Amino acid sequence: MILRTHKLGEADRILTMLSRSHGKIRAVAKGVRRTASKFGARLEPFMVADLQLYEGRSLDIVTQAESIGSYGADIVSDYGSYTAANVMVETADKLTDAEAGLQQYLLLVGALRALARREHDSQLTLDSYLLRALSIAGWAPSFGDCAVTGAPGPHSAFVVQLGGVVADAAAPPGAPRLDPATLELLAALLTGDWPTAEASRESTRNQASGVVAAYTQWHLERGLKSLPHVDRTIPAARLPAVDVRGVIL
Repeated sequence: MILRTHKLGEADRILTMLSRSHGKIRAVAKGVRRTASKFGARLEPFMVADLQLYEGRSLDIVTQAESIGSYGADIVSDYGSYTAANVMVETADKLTDAEAGLQQYLLLVGALRALARREHDSQLTLDSYLLRALSIAGWAPSFGDCAVTGAPGPHSAFVVQLGGVVADAAAPPGAPRLDPATLELLAALLTGDWPTAEASRESTRNQASGVVAAYTQWHLERGLKSLPHVDRTIPAARLPAVDVRGVIL
């Protein structure tokens, strides 16, 4: 999966890719920016390709490329899908390394395929991807039982830095509260319960998106540059903000 590309020299391009078996790879594709390049179009972001690489000292070199999944054209034709896809590949880039497992690869490919095919609303697809990607990385949020004490839910207080919903006894003063519909949607996005997710109201989806954005950026420790550009039906100023402690404001 091609995550991102950078120009190199007059005709070359550096590729950052996520592979099935070798984690994240960086390689040089020589001459791909020339119009006569035989595989330049196969090495664009959001594309899945079968590559043959020559192993170099610092960067590998692409010697052969065959397209497997051409999702780029369908994704870039829709602004919502395009901005969501950019957040996905940026997140994958931050979460993975050379030792990345197969799960992150399969999750990303499936999410981009769903965007290209318009299987679900792009906002729902993005939020589901982010929650699952963080879970695979070891930061699975709790939307039912208390993330601190394990006390059975439901609970309404949500604290980003504590890992999700917490019981009243563990909630810090002023902890934000989430309504049952938002918690139900978040749980559905995490588990892939699409009938429940697609039955949610727009206002609930917007509230859930704010929670997912805050949770994601807290655990990545660095902000996602592409996230502010995501197509939302609610102004960004009305989405929950998060302070330096990870508390939704």
